[in-house]
Order: sequence, then C-alpha cells, then structure tokens
Amino acid sequence: MDIQHRSLAQPNIGLFGIGLAAYWDQFPDLKPRLEGYMDTVANRLSSYGSRLVSGGLVDSEHQAEKTAGAFRAASVDLIVCYVTTYATSSTVLPIALRNSDTPILILNLQPTAAMDYPHTDTAEWLANCQACCVPEIAAAFFRSGLRFNVVSGQLENDSKAWEAIEGWIRATAVKKTLNSNRCGFLGHYYPGMLDMYSDFTMLSSQTGMHVEILEMDDLQVRVDAVTSDDIHRVKDQAAALFEFDETVNPESLDWSCRVAAGLQRLVDDFSLTSLAYYYRGLAENANERLQSGLILGSSLLTAQGIPCSGEADIKNAVAMLIMDSLGAGGSFTELYGMDFNENFVLMGHDGPGHLAISDKKPILRGLGLYHGKRGHGVSVEFNVQHGPVTILGLTQTADGKLKFNAAEGESIPGPILQIGNTNSRIRFALEPAEFVTRWAEAGQTHHCALGVGHHASRIRRLARIMDLPLNVICEA
Repeated sequence: MDIQHRSLAQPNIGLFGIGLAAYWDQFPDLKPRLEGYMDTVANRLSSYGSRLVSGGLVDSEHQAEKTAGAFRAASVDLIVCYVTTYATSSTVLPIALRNSDTPILILNLQPTAAMDYPHTDTAEWLANCQACCVPEIAAAFFRSGLRFNVVSGQLENDSKAWEAIEGWIRATAVKKTLNSNRCGFLGHYYPGMLDMYSDFTMLSSQTGMHVEILEMDDLQVRVDAVTSDDIHRVKDQAAALFEFDETVNPESLDWSCRVAAGLQRLVDDFSLTSLAYYYRGLAENANERLQSGLILGSSLLTAQGIPCSGEADIKNAVAMLIMDSLGAGGSFTELYGMDFNENFVLMGHDGPGHLAISDKKPILRGLGLYHGKRGHGVSVEFNVQHGPVTILGLTQTADGKLKFNAAEGESIPGPILQIGNTNSRIRFALEPAEFVTRWAEAGQTHHCALGVGHHASRIRRLARIMDLPLNVICEA
C-alpha cells in the first residue's frame, strides 16, 4: 500500500533577458537569435516544475521598470536574468532594486563552446559575449548591497551548469515550502533539553512559518471521535507497510492505530504541514496514554511529507521538512554511538522514522517501556537505505540567528540495535571521534534530519537564498 505524499510547492520564476537596444538596427538578425536563446532557457526552467512569468528581452531602463513592476505584481519567488549579449547594468539594477526581497540568479550561458575566431564577425561575437557584462552587473549589485548568484557555462550540452540551475529552482521551492509551513506544536518540550528551546517569533520571522500551538485536548477529542472503521483502515495500512514483530500485542496496536487516526484528523483540521510533539503525562493518565501511542501515527505522517519531530524539537521539524522537500526523506535522528573498529557513527531515534528511506520493510516492535519517557506501546525500527546520505541540523546562535549544519556520508550495511528504534551505521569522511567533535563544536542541537543522497550543494543554495549561515562539516 503506497502512502500519498503531499505535493511540493511550485515556485513562480520571473525570467527576463537583457540586451542593448543600440545593436538592433546595426545587426538586424541579432535580436531574433537572442530571443531564440531565451526560449531555450524558458523551456528548461519550465521543465523543473516552475511557473514562469516572462519579462521579455529588456534593452532599456524604461522597459526594466515595467518588468520590475510585473514581477512584483506576480509575487515571483526567484528572478532569473539571462544575459543574452552585452547589456548595460542599468537594464538590470532597477528590476533587482524594486524586488530587493526576491533572490536573483544571473545566467551566463554561452551558446557555443568556442567561437571560430578567424571567421567570426562582430554580430557573431555579440551573440556569444554573454560573459562580457556579468562582472559589470555583479559590481553594480555588490555596490548596491544586493545579494545575487551567478551560474556560468554553456547554453546547451552542459549538465553541470543546468544541474546548478535546477538546484537553485529546487532551493527556491524549498524556501517557498518553508514560508507556507504550518507547524503544529503539540504539548511541550522534553524538560531539560536546553538546546531545543526556541522563540516561535524568531522561527516565524526567519523562515516565514506559522506555529500553531496545540493542546493535548485538541488531539484527545479527535482520538475520541475515531471510529472502528478508522482503526481498521490504519491497521490495514500498517499491515501493508510494516513487518509485525511478535512483541506487538493487539491492545497496543489498536491504541496506536486509534491515535494515528486521531492525529491525521488533527493535521487535517489545522492544515498542518509539520508537527513537533511531546507530553510527559503522569501515572498512566489520559495524556500519558496519548503520547505513548504517537510513534506509529507520526511515522505515517512523516512518510506523507508531513514531518513529525519528537521531544517537541520544532527546529528539527523544519530540518526534516527541508530534507523531505529535497526528495531525501528526512528521519528524526541523533547520535547513538561511535564504532572505532569499523569506523562509523551509529545514528537513530525512538521515533518517527521516514518509511520511504528504509532499506527494507520496517519493523513494528512492541516495547514494555520507552526509555526516558513514560508509557509503553509500539515503536518503529528500521535501517536507512545503504548508500549516500546527508544529515541536516538547524540550530540557533547566541544572537538569535538560525544556522544550518550539514554533513554528507554513507549508510553502510551491518547489524543495528534491535530496540524498537530507527538506527543506521553512518560512515563519514572523518574518523568518528573527529566527526562528532566538529559536529558538536558547530553548536548543533542533539537532533538532526537524516536523508538519502548527497545534498550539501542544494543546502548551500537554500542557505544563501534564506540568508542563513551554514557549516558543512564534511562532504563525500
């Protein structure tokens, strides 16, 4: 049984080209040729799942003002300037200034790998002199205090350049996803975990997210309203997705399925796109029973692209959402131990795992206790797919600024702990002790999001677009 994944944000891209009006009468065939280049760029950008707002070929300051207004009216998420030939920086700066809160990407893509120098006339040179004015534009932006990014390469047959451009589009989509993130905060932080405590206003102002503060009562009324049909539906879904260990008893399974159905109603009713949760409870009261039944439901939601972060680590819910939006998954993870014999770090957690990145059918295991937490019930156990992985953490600096930490590594085969937790053997380019030392010295909270694939380059682009610091501990 497949889990329906939420749809990703589709960014609005404002695309325009630049040229010099003085050339058109001098070289009548040049402008149509440059517009053909523009069509090539537009088609490639559209293929990356973006909506294009065309600003045309801008060749004057007056036209630049009109394009600037059109982009503002369309609320574009990224402005892409394709340099078709030499153009003055005055055709670009007004567009950037009138949209100073929108990231801008300058494309320096040459149509040919090299000119046939002895047989190239002025018109042909102008059709290939994209690089000429890129420093001029960059200097104007730099002196104006505007942030910008540049991709240089060939217009066609250049996978490196177009992978970079696609990376900027994906980073823009992730930023838009974060801007519209509605993160539920259910319960309270795990007491004493000082690294996780955060200012909700700071989170909202730096990511654009909304924090919906929820009571356990909000969940309880929805769990109480769950029907037997709802429970059977979740149980059928669990049977299709998990291997049931013999330690799973019917009562605990029924309760976890009931809570999972209630949790789905909570997410639907509040239009949540992520969730941070924890509640301690007391003496097997109603709230303790609720929190003890959350792991199954939160893992199912995480697999839908609605990441759930235990112990109420809301910053890690954001990191998990980023990794999921990059197509990497994003499991709730922390350091478990160092293996000096086989040179890896054991990483995992007691809930919620991203089922889509398991190396095989996850195990649903019954636990008589949750270590460090009250209650008992079922838990999810699996190992992340073997191969390249990335971990992403979101922490907070002393001056209240969010900061990314990331590292690339490899998930390797071998035995893992069979304690009802997700856990994986992760080998980094650094020795285990050196890696953990650098990870800790970066000020990272003890949680992070673990995803498949290597994504440091995409995370760099996201950090630049969001104007947040990033520390990449190691790359593969």
